[in-house]
Parts: sequence; C-alpha cells; structure tokens
Amino acid sequence: GPSPHRSPGPGPSPRAAGVRNALTELPDTIPDTISNRKRSVRVIKQEVGGLGISIKGGKENKMPILISKIFKGLAADQTEALYVGDAILSVNSVDLHDATHDEAVQVLKRAGKEVLLEVKYMREATPYIKKTSPVSEIGWETLPPESPRLGSTASDSPSTPPFSLRIESKDKRSIPLKMCYVTRSLTVPDPENRQFELHSPDCKHTVVLRCKDTSTAHAWFNTIQANVNSLTSNVISEVKDQLDKTGIAGCREICHMGWLAEKAMTEADKKPWKPVLVVLTEKDMLLYPSMPRLKEAWLSPAHTYPLLATRLVHSGAGRDSPQPGADLSFATRTGTRQGIESHLFRVENNSSLSGWTRQIVQGCHKAVELIKEVTTTCTYRTQECCLKIHYENGFFILKEAQEGSLPKLIWQFSFEKLKNSSDDGMRMLYLDFGGRDGEIQLDLHSCPKPIVFIIHSFLSAKIARLGLLA
Repeated sequence: GPSPHRSPGPGPSPRAAGVRNALTELPDTIPDTISNRKRSVRVIKQEVGGLGISIKGGKENKMPILISKIFKGLAADQTEALYVGDAILSVNSVDLHDATHDEAVQVLKRAGKEVLLEVKYMREATPYIKKTSPVSEIGWETLPPESPRLGSTASDSPSTPPFSLRIESKDKRSIPLKMCYVTRSLTVPDPENRQFELHSPDCKHTVVLRCKDTSTAHAWFNTIQANVNSLTSNVISEVKDQLDKTGIAGCREICHMGWLAEKAMTEADKKPWKPVLVVLTEKDMLLYPSMPRLKEAWLSPAHTYPLLATRLVHSGAGRDSPQPGADLSFATRTGTRQGIESHLFRVENNSSLSGWTRQIVQGCHKAVELIKEVTTTCTYRTQECCLKIHYENGFFILKEAQEGSLPKLIWQFSFEKLKNSSDDGMRMLYLDFGGRDGEIQLDLHSCPKPIVFIIHSFLSAKIARLGLLA
C-alpha cells in the first residue's frame, strides 16, 4: 500500500516507564565537557527491550546517525553515559560515518549482547532530532472530530521480540475520511502518475501518498474516494440538523456538496488550482474556501451564485490537457450586477464530471420551476416601468402604479414570440419579438447580464421540459 514515510526501526519493544527526547533533554543541560568529543560507551543489551534507543539520520538525509530517543529504565539509559543528540560513529568498530538509516538499524540489530558504541554529542543536531517521523508529524487536528492519536497500551503486544530499536505507536495516525478532499497533482507534481493527495476539511493539512506504480495508486485512489463519497449524504444530514430551520445562506435545502479544484483566475496566484467546497441548494451555488464548522460560517459563503443566472459553458477534457481525458473540467458563467463571473472547476474522473454537470443543469431548471418569475425596474420610452418575466406567461412591461391604482400593462409577449435578445454589457437590454416596431430597448439602470442569463435559463428549462436536448 501507499506509504508516506520510512519506518524508524526493525520492530517494537515493550513500553518503558518514560522516554528521553530532544524536548525533555535540552542542549543546555548537557555538560560542556562532553560536547563535540568522542566517547566510548559500553552497553549491555537487555533480554527485553534491546538497547532501548531510537535513531534518526543517515546518509540519505545528509546527517550522521543520531540518538533521537532514550527509553528510561532500558539498557542505554542505565549507562547514564548516553544523551539524546549523540551521533553514533561506530558500533563494535563497524564505522557508521557513511551508513544509511537502514544500514545502521541492521548493524545495531546484529551487534550481539555487549555493544561498544563510539559516540560524539552534536548540539547543532538538536533541531533535526526534535522532528518526529513523517507519520507522527501529520497534523490533521480538524474538529469535529479530532483524529484519534493511536498510542494506547492496548496497541502494544505483550510478547514483543527483543529488538534493539523501538517503533513508537505514535507512528500510526488515523485520518477521518469524512469530507476529506481526495485528489491528484494539486500541490505536488506527479509526472509518474503514482501519487494521490488527502486534504483535510479545513484545508490546513495535506498528506501526499506515493505508490509503487500507477495501477496501485489508481486502485487506492478509487477506493478512498468511494468511501469519502459514501459519507457525503451523512454530512448533508448533519449540516441540516446543525442549521435547523434557518437553512443555509437563505436556502432551505442542500441538494449536493463536494470538493472541486478551482482554477486561479489571476497570474498573481502562486498555485494554479486551489480546493473549493461547492454546495448546491435549491436556488444557489455556494463556494466555501474550507468546510465550515460553525453555523455562522455556513451562512457566509465566499461566493453565492443564483442557479437561475448560472449556466454551464464547458464540460470535458481540459483544453490544455497533455492527453485526452487527463484533465477533466467544467466551467460556469453567472450573470451578476458586476458583469459575468466565470469559474473553471477540475474533477477527478468522468463519473464526477457527469454528476456535477447534471446537478448544475438540473439545479438550474428546478430553480426556474421554483421561482417562476423575476421583476426589475427599467426605463421604456422615457417611462419608468417594471419588466416582469414569467416562466409560463412570458414578458410584461408594466407602468408603475400610482398610489391607489394597479400597474398598467403596456405590452406582453410569450417566449415563443422572442426572436432574439442581446445587451450592451452596461445597462441596455434589447428584445426582438418580430413586431413592426422592431427591437425593444430597455434601460435596466444597471448591468443587464443577470436578466440575460435568467432569460436563457427559462428557455433552457422549457426545452428540457419538452424532452429535447438544450
């Protein structure tokens, strides 16, 4: 299976009463008389627990072999002559200056009962040995739930073989898959196509796992992603319970949610893609930079886009993809008061692509059925009017009512009469119903793009209702 780190030793040993490490054994407590001087220390291995040390470093890390932990009560601790930060120069006259970590482990393991260590304390190595193994360095402290730290005595075997070194149970980590983002090549290039990444729901932690080959990585990726996806419905239920009657950002329902990679829109962004949590409600598409924990965060998305004014403009292989299907994406455009806002999202596979595109298109059509009518003020032939667009009944221009009277209908057209629509991108909307007067000009007083996109959504929903392809 995939592994993010190299094991620190050949096997476990029984739990000692405590451990000396770089945090408990500070450099200023080490006598100056031994600093940077070679010393010979004789250690008698115990039947249980071996030497009772952990080591770090090695040729591959461009570091000497360093004692990173000394377990209290075991052989090395009983000598009272070894320190955390000692470099092991030789073992029974076997030189370790050029040894890799694994080679040093084997030398210590084969050293016999009586071991003569040549060591030298290296104060400058303290920052390095303060670092724990790659696995125990995984943060993943997202709440809730906090990932459990595996390290209870229940995980220690009662019949442990007497190896020289000890693998800490802290070198196990449990990562909750609920609302993890499982992806590839987002933060680290993967030219060999044998890696995948796990991003924590709060987007603060990332674990990159590398497999032996492409097929193994593919199998692991698909399995983990399937498990994550199976938990999504539970998450939606939990969020609904958390929000209760208030709903989410003005909406009642959560129809779909999940992680996507969003393309950075400016050259200033250091990373070309970034994780984004996308939530589809019955009316809106909401974007969050990370998974909200608190109710207030759910009510304040980074972006809110009405599905009624949003359309899908691209779905399939990326245009810059080195090979067909290698980079699947879809793009959305939303008409807003500031103009058109575009987003390009990357997905992991074809099923995810079809799922998201279907959800967005159908979500738009359902929003049309739900809302049915939009109105906006406008100026028509120097008169202040109201433009009403109704999904079933078409277009209306109404003269704003005087106090105590009903609005006056100036004209009405069905959708079937609409020949063409356009805008100037600033404030003017042009509608052509094929009448003798030609194109109708409406001054909407602000950017017309929301209305233009809503007209498109109404037409698209009508076509879909007829069972035709939009």
